[in-house]
Amino acid sequence: MNTGAEQIQKLKILLVSAEVVPFAKTGGLADVAGSLPKALALMGHDVRIVMPKYRMIKQPATTLVDFPVEVGGRKETAIIRQTHIEAFKGDEVKKVPVYLVDNYHFFDREGIYCHHDEDKRFGFFSKAVLEMLPQIDFKPDLIHCNDWQSGPIPLMLKDVYRNHPFYANIATLFTVHNLLYQGNWNKDILEFLGINEKYFNSEGVEFYGQVSFIKTGLVYADIINTVSNTYAQEIQTPEYGEKLEGLLRKRRDSLYGIINGLDYQEFNPSIDPHIYRQYSLENLNDKKANKEALQKELGLPQRDVPLLGLVSRLVDQKGLDLIEEITDDLLKEDIQLVVLGSGDAKYEDLFTELQQKNPDKVGAHIGFNAPLAQRIYAGSDMFLMPSRFEPCGLGQLISLKYGTIPLVRATGGLADTIKEFEVNFNTGNGFVFTEYKGSELLKTVDRAIEVYNKPQLWQVLIRNAMEADFSWDRSAHEYVKLYRLGMKKRAD
Repeated sequence: MNTGAEQIQKLKILLVSAEVVPFAKTGGLADVAGSLPKALALMGHDVRIVMPKYRMIKQPATTLVDFPVEVGGRKETAIIRQTHIEAFKGDEVKKVPVYLVDNYHFFDREGIYCHHDEDKRFGFFSKAVLEMLPQIDFKPDLIHCNDWQSGPIPLMLKDVYRNHPFYANIATLFTVHNLLYQGNWNKDILEFLGINEKYFNSEGVEFYGQVSFIKTGLVYADIINTVSNTYAQEIQTPEYGEKLEGLLRKRRDSLYGIINGLDYQEFNPSIDPHIYRQYSLENLNDKKANKEALQKELGLPQRDVPLLGLVSRLVDQKGLDLIEEITDDLLKEDIQLVVLGSGDAKYEDLFTELQQKNPDKVGAHIGFNAPLAQRIYAGSDMFLMPSRFEPCGLGQLISLKYGTIPLVRATGGLADTIKEFEVNFNTGNGFVFTEYKGSELLKTVDRAIEVYNKPQLWQVLIRNAMEADFSWDRSAHEYVKLYRLGMKKRAD
C-alpha cells in the first residue's frame, strides 16, 4: 500500500513514441503520445516526450546537443532538438518539453515508416534516447515506451547500460497500442545495438527465428499495459494474441488495461474551428445544421434520413468486409453513408464504386483530411465501427462527444466504452453487436434506425452520448498508479 507521501511525490517521466500529435501521425498512438503527457503535466509531474525528427516536422526547435551513438561498429551522430506542446486547464498553461532525435542518415526521409531499414532506424532511435539522458541531465523515474519502435529500451537498460550508475533504478512501462504490428527483424540487429547474443532464445527476444522488438518490450519491461481492459484479456487468447498469447499469459500479473482518453481541447463541438457550426447540449439544433452542410459538401441531397459516418483506415481490421457483405441490403434502407479514409485498394475501390452507383446515398472521400473528419463526426447521426479487433479506438470516443451515435462490435476498447441503448431504461450510449457477421451489423443498423425514427428517444440517446466523460484526467491517474507500480517492481 502506498503511503500518503508516496502518493504526493511528483514523478519524472520520459514518454518515448515514434509519432506524436501535432508533429507526426499515422494513427491513435500519436494522439495518445500528444495528449497523455499534457494531462500528466497538469497534475504536476515532470513529463517529457521524445520522438524522431522526421523531415516532415517543420516546427521551430532549439538545438540542445549532439553526440555520437555507437551502432553497427560505427558512430552515428544524434542531434537533440527541443520544442514543446502546451497543456491548458482554465487559465493554467504548462509547457511539455518535446525532444526530437535528429540523424540525417536515418530520419531525413519522406514519411514515417515503410523504409528498408526500419530495424536500424528505430534501433538507433532507442539507443539515442538512452544516450541522450545524461547529455541533457534528465534522469526519469520511469521511461514509458510505446509499441515496437521503442521495444529495445527495457532490454538495453538491463544489458548494455547495466553497469552505468546513471541508469540505475530507471523503471520501464511498455504500452502495446496494437499487437498486430510487431517489428520482427533479422538477428544481426542485436550486434548493431550491442546487445548480448545470449538474449536470442525463446525466453528472450527470439520469435520464430527473428528478433521481435515488441516481444523484447513485453519480456523486459518492468510493467506492461495495453489500451483497454478487454483488449488486455483478449490478447491472452490465440484469436487476438498474434502468437504472443503464451508470453502475455505468463506476464499476466504485470499486464494491465487502461482505456485511452480524449483531448477535449481538440475534440469538442462547442469550440471546434473545423465544423460548420459549433454546438453543445444546449443548442443541439446546430448539429442539424452541420448535417445539412456535410450533405451539401459531399454532394448528397439534404434530406432528413439517418446519415451514417465512417472515418477509418480502410483495412480488414476495421470490419469493412462486413460492410461490403451487406452493402446491397444497407443501401435499400432510407439512409445515407459518408466515408473518409485510405488503405487497401479493394476498399478504396469499393467505396468509390458505391458512390458512383449511388450518388444520392453515398459520399466518399478517399485519402485523409483532418478537418473533414471533424465535420463528419459533427454532421453524421451514427458512426460505424464494426471492427474485427480494436485495442482501444478513438473514433467512438470522438463520436460520443459530438453526439453521433456509435454502432460498434463488442471487442477491445469498443466493448469497454459503448453500451447498448436500453429503450425501456434510457441507459446506454450506442448500439452493439458481438458475433462477427454482416447480418449482425445489419440488425444493429436497423435497431439504430428504429430509435432514430422516435425523435424524443433519439434526443435522450444523444444526451447520454455527449455526457459520457472519456477525458484524459481519469486515464492519466491510472497511468500514474501504473508508473508507481513499475517503479516498485524495479526496486524489488
